[in-house]
Amino acid sequence: MTTLPMTSLFAALLTLLYIVLAIRIIRLRWRERVGIGTGESLPLKAAVRVHGNFSEYVPLGLILLGLMEFNGASDTILVAMGGLLLIARIFHAIGLTKSIGVSIYRTIGVLGTFSMLLVSAGFLLGTWLSA
Repeated sequence: MTTLPMTSLFAALLTLLYIVLAIRIIRLRWRERVGIGTGESLPLKAAVRVHGNFSEYVPLGLILLGLMEFNGASDTILVAMGGLLLIARIFHAIGLTKSIGVSIYRTIGVLGTFSMLLVSAGFLLGTWLSA
């Protein structure tokens, strides 16, 4: 039986971050008294978007990480890619929370996420081409 310990570690850490982002939305809904949607609350709109963006990109990142681990990637590259995804998602959340517009944190978050996806996809393509 093959296990994926590095992917499991980052899946757990990213799940904790996902829960933190969800709790932020719940707290804002209570504070702003908005049951459905976002109402006129800019902080709630931003929190919903951070959470949504996380749920759009992180599953693909974890799938790529798992496939890399399954295909024999070293622990070093797995920690680098998993850590990059985790840090990028934290930066993105901070950046979008601080400013609905463009911020350095948000930019780092986007570039970090895209870098992780591109490097991981490149690794898998390279593995496929060398098979």
